[in-house]
Amino acid sequence: MNTQDYIYREDKFGAHNYHPLPVVLEKGEGPFVWDVNGKRYFDFLSAYSAVNQGHCHPKIIKALTDQASRLTLTSRAFYNSALGEYEEYVTKYFKYDKVLPMNSGAEADETALKLCRKWGYKKKGIKENQAKIIACEGNFHGRTISIISMSTDPDARNDYGPFTPGFIIIPYNDLKALEKALNDPDVAGFLVEPIQGEAGVFVPDEGYLKKAYDLCKSKNVLFIADEVQTGIARTGKLLACDHESVRPDILILGKALSGGVLPVSAVLADDDIMLTIKPGEHGSTFGGNPLAAKVAIAALEVIKNEKLAENADRLGNIFRDEFKKIKSDMIELVRGKGLLNAVVIRPKNGKQAWDVCLTMMEKGLIAKPTHDHIIRFAPPLVITEAQLMEAIGIIKEAFRLYE
Repeated sequence: MNTQDYIYREDKFGAHNYHPLPVVLEKGEGPFVWDVNGKRYFDFLSAYSAVNQGHCHPKIIKALTDQASRLTLTSRAFYNSALGEYEEYVTKYFKYDKVLPMNSGAEADETALKLCRKWGYKKKGIKENQAKIIACEGNFHGRTISIISMSTDPDARNDYGPFTPGFIIIPYNDLKALEKALNDPDVAGFLVEPIQGEAGVFVPDEGYLKKAYDLCKSKNVLFIADEVQTGIARTGKLLACDHESVRPDILILGKALSGGVLPVSAVLADDDIMLTIKPGEHGSTFGGNPLAAKVAIAALEVIKNEKLAENADRLGNIFRDEFKKIKSDMIELVRGKGLLNAVVIRPKNGKQAWDVCLTMMEKGLIAKPTHDHIIRFAPPLVITEAQLMEAIGIIKEAFRLYE
């Protein structure tokens, strides 16, 4: 089979809910992937930051294969020998009392919404069915019905109503709007991405997170951080909230929690919040399975032992400095933190972000546009400085063709 055969088969038998670049990948290692023809590419998407530890990290793969030959799933109807070890490890790692394990990032966000509402009724004393949660314009927390109910993206919402009530939507990076919304006594929580990834790596003003957290505390409202994409070393700190020394009341993690090996997500909180959920009130057949537990421990050990947050911080500064040297009419803005970066593209002669991505692909680097006019650049955090400079050379060559 050739590349077009693979693409044709996906198009014929799969739902058309994605628009991939026309490259068919079959192998990955570290910051690289190879297509079915054996061509090597720098991966500058990292599966939307799920493979922060690099593709097929040997330590994580060993944890996977070792456990896979012993026990993969029991459901939570029984105890298993791996889950408690993971729960102890992850809660001490992120410094919370309890973890509620789930699978996908969207499931973790849904869990956080339920937990926040439960706390609102049981602890804050909000009247039944009156709890509200504040979210931000431009957010991306997943694609379930409840989550798209607080989305402002027409593609996420069109033809999917009716929507779940109980959300207040305010502009991102707007403290006055938050302060006004918090005056509603029925508000239980504020759900926010420390950096809006799918919106195009929108980095808020310095001090925004800390001030937002303080405003929430003054009104007895939970500060809920969705760090599914920004967490686990991507922005140069273990958590993006760490840049402002903010400890969320509820922390949502996913993606790189498994190093991209299988779906693993988590919601962390202290006992006062987490223990409002009682047996039978929330769960998941696969959440907390032994395979996921062992893989997540290994994935977090890699982050710590290989100092990937420090690497992301150092190389992120180099990336942005080098990118700003590129002279191109198509580059409107470069922004980001750590190795989560984006370039806002100005169309030129009918060419847009998609065309630049196709050119980079031809030259050996894959990245993907978001919202048509923004290219996100997020390589695995194991990339070396020499590899990064080689990749930047490819990016510069691509933009040079559009001068």
